[in-house]
Amino acid sequence: MTFADRFRSVQPWLSLLVRLSMAGILIFAAIPKIQDIPQSIIAVRAYRLLPEEIVPFVGTLLPFFELALALWLILGLWTRWAAGAWLVMMAAFTIGVIWAWTQGLSIDCGCFGGGGEVEEGATQYPLHLLERAGFIALGLFLFIWPRSRFSLDSWMAPAPATDEPVEIDN
Repeated sequence: MTFADRFRSVQPWLSLLVRLSMAGILIFAAIPKIQDIPQSIIAVRAYRLLPEEIVPFVGTLLPFFELALALWLILGLWTRWAAGAWLVMMAAFTIGVIWAWTQGLSIDCGCFGGGGEVEEGATQYPLHLLERAGFIALGLFLFIWPRSRFSLDSWMAPAPATDEPVEIDN
């Protein structure tokens, strides 16, 4: 059995693990923000990237979007689209962290609740960027290999037929 054959057999299980991990991360990020929407708005405002008029909208909507995306991932519904949305979010969060760092802002990213300005030197920008790189890797894996076990996608669109001969029992 070649590596490609082995990968083909385990890939749906790996994609399931990645899909559920991403959903867990989103839930872990969304719940503290939903429990404290004013703090979520403060976290968005701290980046000083968006016009003030839309900061409350983004700070309020973001955790609910994260939760909806988590649900799509748990269900395995539109998995490639969900992975694409995840990647767009991670790109935006990465740009935000880089922006804050290059502008000399001292903020907590607010990714998992909290957020806003913190004491000088209390930031963890390199760690946040490393974390985002890992999150991007998860999203890329799922975007490339969205087929996974126990997904609505596989129920709605079964695996395509292969070119391998099929044995028929008489």
